[in-house]
Amino acid sequence: MLDVLTSMRWLDIIDILIVSYIIYRIILLIRGTRAVQMLLGIAVITVIYFISNKLDLLTLHWLLQTFLSSILLIIIIVFQRDIRRALTQVGKTPFHKTLDMAVHDLNEIIKAATYMAKRRIGALIIIERETGLRDYVETGFHLDARLLNELLIAIFLPSSPMHDGGVIIHKGRIHSAGCLLPLSQNPAIDKRYGTRHRAALGLSEETDALVIVVSEETQEISLVKHGEITTLHDEESLTSALHAIFINQPASGPAWKNWLNTSKNS
Repeated sequence: MLDVLTSMRWLDIIDILIVSYIIYRIILLIRGTRAVQMLLGIAVITVIYFISNKLDLLTLHWLLQTFLSSILLIIIIVFQRDIRRALTQVGKTPFHKTLDMAVHDLNEIIKAATYMAKRRIGALIIIERETGLRDYVETGFHLDARLLNELLIAIFLPSSPMHDGGVIIHKGRIHSAGCLLPLSQNPAIDKRYGTRHRAALGLSEETDALVIVVSEETQEISLVKHGEITTLHDEESLTSALHAIFINQPASGPAWKNWLNTSKNS
């Protein structure tokens, strides 16, 4: 053991840390999704494969060998959504990007959300961030309209032809309405959440968009971000949450620079 430790180079330590971090990020990505059960299933099949080889179960061994020989292709097909989400996370720019959301824009969204919650009008408002939402924009009605709370409310009225679907906010403007979103396949989602919440979760699992959900049944407003739902009960808590995300950010720039400054100060 001592020989191994003394023979290790500093590059080996960096190599181990990088691999450990990659494994940690993979665990975070698949936690709470169907991918966990699928990976366990593949692990069980692999164990049976080795057992069949030891016990000379030729037919079973040949069958599993044929299956495992295409394991890379199978993983890509089965985990395509998780892989796409992981690549999106990796592809994010490490540099600061202006989110193009002014206090006035947020206040218009807050007014519309609280008004609709009080009157049991369901809504799904998506605020685009770094990840582009063009695939989802193309499924709805292109508006490119000024962000006004009256217009948001009008879109989600039950009599509106665009109320089924989400409104996408791009650079402080209502870009599109009636957009279709991918439903989350997470089996751990609370049963009280309906299609609107599942759609918000599905989009937040694949992109970094912030989704505001207004429930007509419970009159609750929820913020959905990175696959997690936060329920808010009043206008004040919604205002605080949105301002914390878009307005009250450190002015020093990129996250890596903030970390560097913190390290220097400590």
